Amino acid sequence: MSKKNYFDLTGDVAIVTGASSGLGVQFSKALANQGANIALFARREDRLKEVKKQIEDEFGVKVEYYVCDVTDSDVVDKQVKKVVEDFGKIDILVNNAGLGLTAPTENTTNEDWLKMMEINVNSLFYMARAVSHNMLENGYGRIINLGSIHSSVALPGGGVTMYSTTKGAVKNLTMSLAVEWAQRGITVNAIGPGYFESEMTQGVLSDDNFTALLKAADPMGRPGKPGELDTALLMFASHESTYTTGQLLSVDGGWIAV
Repeated sequence: MSKKNYFDLTGDVAIVTGASSGLGVQFSKALANQGANIALFARREDRLKEVKKQIEDEFGVKVEYYVCDVTDSDVVDKQVKKVVEDFGKIDILVNNAGLGLTAPTENTTNEDWLKMMEINVNSLFYMARAVSHNMLENGYGRIINLGSIHSSVALPGGGVTMYSTTKGAVKNLTMSLAVEWAQRGITVNAIGPGYFESEMTQGVLSDDNFTALLKAADPMGRPGKPGELDTALLMFASHESTYTTGQLLSVDGGWIAV
């Protein structure tokens, strides 16, 4: 009797946004490692070219890149249609693009507030809406949104009200889309990372005061390591995850359990 690979994604087509660096690259490689073909979405074409070559060389899957500002719904629609033309279908969407501006509320500008909403909320909706047409036509889809522990909890000392508001919206968007498409073959789930090293978190994780807070608030007392989000991603992307939808899985060292 042959062994079953519950994470096998051979032949699937996955769009990953924010794929030019950080978690976007990591997620793209995790999916490619399981046999998925990858459509990379981001704004920086030079970075996209590098990531495309890395994944092709390492995993031997088909990879294409699409220069895309995910806050522009017209561009999103155009590029998603191009993915269908290039690959024939879309099975997986990883809504990874995001922004992490912080400021005390009394010092928060309208510009920053709206920018956070555009990138962290609107873009996820635009991408989900765009891929839904092909997924609904095929009766199959896996949408994975990037939430945060701050989808569920705030932060002592404040400063993350903009961020927490957007990530709370991601949680509710995930649940609502999951319910809407539950009987039409599409599952919608979210990952809620704690603090992981990335371009976005370099500043905060190098701050001694935050390091002390992290050690006190997180039962494991450390930030997440590269690769520690991959299994959550692959579980939600799996063909076998047929009865799991509308969930936010926190990968945070136990932070929200305290």
